[in-house]
Amino acid sequence: MQTKILILDHGSQYTQLLARRVRELDVYCEIHPFSSAGHFADDPSVKGVILSGSPASVFDSGAPDTDLRGLQGKVPVLGVCYGAQLLAKRAGGEVVRSDAREYGRVFLDNIFIAQPLFKEVHPGTQVWMSHGDSIVAASDTMDVLAGTRSVPVAAFRLKGEDSFGVQFHPEVFHTTDGLQLLRNFIIDICGCTADHTPKAFVEETVAALREQLGEDHVVLALSGGVDSSVAAMLLQRAIGDRLHCIFVDNALLRKGEYAQVLESYRHMGLNIKGVDARERFLTALKGVVDPEAKRKAIGRTFIEVFDTEAKRISNIAWLAQGTIYPDVIESVSVHGPSVTIKSHHNVGGLPAHMKLKVVEPLRSLFKDEVRRVGKALGLDPAILGRHPFPGPGLAIRILGDITAEKVALLQEVDHIFIQALRDAGLYDEVWQAGAILLPVRSVGVMGDERTYENAVALRAVTSTDGMTADWCHLPYEVLARISNTIINKVKGVNRVVYDISSKPPATIEWE
Repeated sequence: MQTKILILDHGSQYTQLLARRVRELDVYCEIHPFSSAGHFADDPSVKGVILSGSPASVFDSGAPDTDLRGLQGKVPVLGVCYGAQLLAKRAGGEVVRSDAREYGRVFLDNIFIAQPLFKEVHPGTQVWMSHGDSIVAASDTMDVLAGTRSVPVAAFRLKGEDSFGVQFHPEVFHTTDGLQLLRNFIIDICGCTADHTPKAFVEETVAALREQLGEDHVVLALSGGVDSSVAAMLLQRAIGDRLHCIFVDNALLRKGEYAQVLESYRHMGLNIKGVDARERFLTALKGVVDPEAKRKAIGRTFIEVFDTEAKRISNIAWLAQGTIYPDVIESVSVHGPSVTIKSHHNVGGLPAHMKLKVVEPLRSLFKDEVRRVGKALGLDPAILGRHPFPGPGLAIRILGDITAEKVALLQEVDHIFIQALRDAGLYDEVWQAGAILLPVRSVGVMGDERTYENAVALRAVTSTDGMTADWCHLPYEVLARISNTIINKVKGVNRVVYDISSKPPATIEWE
């Protein structure tokens, strides 16, 4: 039985980050809506509970009111921000609405270091506050563990039990000793073992896949990305050549990518078939301009191609997907059971007549964990370190209608950009980079002649998970070199611009 930390989500923007911090300690955890707490009251695998923050106030009508019966007092509980205010209010502490939202860096004074929660955390440490309610006084059933100049009860413990509350966010980077505090709670107080390692995950998952799949055959659509590649390696280790991989060239990949990735997969020993469906996709996209219509056309065509190829393989009982944990979390409503199932670009909605069961070996992992598992499996570094690439490919980086000529032009621009980042040693410092073909032309001069040609935009961002992103401050000399090379070598382009928008308010992709 794998033990875990249960994270009950009240809707905080930081809940996924909280889970990732727990995983950094090599401890397994799961996020579930606060409304499902009762389901875990008698679960022996739960070693501790963390209550997330929330945009709600404990005074709001309909605010999350987590039922902790069977958990609180039985296993350690840590309330974070809203979770702390909920615990304090129930314990008789004085919780009030703040006159102004307390947001930003503050410093903890008067830390009760003797308490195990604050082991190796010293007075003056920086923490990050983000709350509208405040705990201003403790009841006689609470021990105050820390405070700040403006927040008298920044941390507390309920007497007679291992239930704690902190009004700051230990999971964010700006809380200097946040990981230490989480380690104290999870390892020392909850008694968890740091055994959720890539090696252990591989061993446990391969064994589980063998039991789940038996002698059945499985089909998997590979995309050239990290998720589907790691899923393929796990499945191959479990069932060998009974895994059938399909890699489709949809005409929207990067320059040379189809041949390069296909060769990489073959070197990995995967049972793979490449399918050239370029003309079929370009025909489906002819005259399509709306971004959502492009996605639907690509998804529909992919399903048709994939279905045709899958039918040529006998004894297929399962469809494998590279679904990862954020996909699972985002498909579940905080206030109840799943209300929206997130579609995956490599499947896009499985036709009912295919009647395949679904297997998702990575559904419990975050993206950074997938990469660590891939490294443990010996995945080709070229795939392991590959930037995320949108499922619809270059179609959503060509603003306007799609033609073979536009795709070829953008492939050349993108190739120059990505290769320049590699040559400058910057590729691994960038989360995602790509070029966008704009639906505008501009006047230029080449030699003594006037030109009226295409403009392209370059986009490079830093991020940890793609949920938020900042534009990369690439060196001017690198940008100048890239621009000069593109304009000189790519016929039809005479202007290059650089996108300096962050997410939010912009998105990483333009469509």
